[in-house]
Amino acid sequence: MKDNFSRQSGIYAKYRPVYPQQLYDFILQNVKNKQTAWDCGTGNGQAAKELAKVFGKVYATDISQKQIENAIRQINISYSVQPAEQTNFPDNSFDLITVAQALHWFRFDDFYKEVKRVAKPDAVFAAWTYSLLRISKEIDALIEDHHFNTLGNYWDAERKYVDEEYRNIPFPFTKINAPPFSIEYEWTTEELEGYLNTWSGLQKFITTNQYNPVDQLMIQIKPLWKKEKMKIVFPVHMLMGPIENQV
Repeated sequence: MKDNFSRQSGIYAKYRPVYPQQLYDFILQNVKNKQTAWDCGTGNGQAAKELAKVFGKVYATDISQKQIENAIRQINISYSVQPAEQTNFPDNSFDLITVAQALHWFRFDDFYKEVKRVAKPDAVFAAWTYSLLRISKEIDALIEDHHFNTLGNYWDAERKYVDEEYRNIPFPFTKINAPPFSIEYEWTTEELEGYLNTWSGLQKFITTNQYNPVDQLMIQIKPLWKKEKMKIVFPVHMLMGPIENQV
């Protein structure tokens, strides 16, 4: 698993989109037991926080110490810095294992082996990602150009899995068909700019070129911003299934 978010962990915690309640409701209705959950690649802990409302204990891991330091604190969430593919959890530990916006960074075979090892009988696995945001035809075209062209060579290869909406990620479990979900906001241009500055590809561009292309992008976007706050939509894509073939 790569650590692409330590440097911007503060703005990541502030500006990253929050997943819809309907997504959690759908996951939970497919989980028989709700004693323990593992949120892997937890980032700022937003998914762990939601799981902690239902599960007795949530274990949340990330390889980024800075992400863990910025994560949401709750009495029944235990945070630790661990790689996704090799943890110190005992066998048969978890009723639910989740990965929010991080599965594409993992070494799939090693991670799924670890998932099978730490899953209880009847456990469920759920991973999801949101793809490129939608605002309006004109603004979307500018953001797409920024994403695919300006930053094109600065994204890690794994980013393609997000752009492909997780359709091509290996998945060794029987899929549960999930309904379409989306994250929706009313954002100002300042909030949009804050979010765009969390992108990992952008951080690599800035390191190489010593300037931030988001500044010019926002100059182009602002004349197209029709009111103080505009509707922002992130399509969400999920992989989910029962964890079979215990090892």
